[in-house]
Amino acid sequence: MAPQLMQESVGSRKRLTQKIAFILFRFFSLSIVAILFAILFFIIKNGIGVINWDFLSKAPQEGMTSGGIFPAIVGTLCLVIGSCLFSFPIGIMSGIYMNEYAKNGKLISFIRIMTNNLSGVPSVVFGLFGMSLFVNFLGFGDSIIAGSLTLGLMSLPLVIRTTEEALKSIDNSFREGSLALGATQLETIRKVILPMALPNIITGLILSIGRVSGETAPILFTAVAYFLPQLPTSIFDQVMALPYHLYVISTSGTDIEASRGMAYGTALVLIFIVLILNLIANMIRKHFTDKNKI
Repeated sequence: MAPQLMQESVGSRKRLTQKIAFILFRFFSLSIVAILFAILFFIIKNGIGVINWDFLSKAPQEGMTSGGIFPAIVGTLCLVIGSCLFSFPIGIMSGIYMNEYAKNGKLISFIRIMTNNLSGVPSVVFGLFGMSLFVNFLGFGDSIIAGSLTLGLMSLPLVIRTTEEALKSIDNSFREGSLALGATQLETIRKVILPMALPNIITGLILSIGRVSGETAPILFTAVAYFLPQLPTSIFDQVMALPYHLYVISTSGTDIEASRGMAYGTALVLIFIVLILNLIANMIRKHFTDKNKI
């Protein structure tokens, strides 16, 4: 009888511990969601009043206390797209090489360590490096290409690591089966491994887009101007950008209180752009996920 009572007591404690753990997990998960919605509610409440067609389609006026943010929207999209064009191909190909071609050894371990360390470097350091290399040494000046390359370098470690991890998640039996049927290693990677890993790779790309779209320090040294109402005509032009524009009108504008509403509106537009980019990437990921299930 005593052993049975002991077993029931142990079982009750396990169930109680599990219940407490689930409650804590649920609490922290809901807390994160609540914080996110609180931030969004605060930004929407303070910024929705200034959102109109003029705000989205005109340049800033009267010391950036009125007008719109259209040049900053265009500049942000140019910088984000430019950084993606640089970091995505190089990062994905680097991840493929490290997982599919390179043999495990000291060199690859060193590269992985350096990649992980690079992802933790503060963004302001990337900005200073971009200014030294792209702006001064290569002579690009403050321009879209200098800012895009700097942002691309900053997001490159994340793209490499997520690509490598996505490829690692594919079972080796798929590689062996493809090679056994006479396919080359390149054909195996291109037609078998990459399509299966692509949804997880796109997850990394989404994270990198979210990071670079809101960065201020790197573009502060390499690309943006305080006030530039005209649109860029080439990749060697300076631009306005939403993160820097938000920083300027919130901290050092000509009339901070008068431009407070514009600051919240700019933040709301920036969040909306990131959301749209993420939704597009998620649609692409879902497409490839559904395609792999067929």
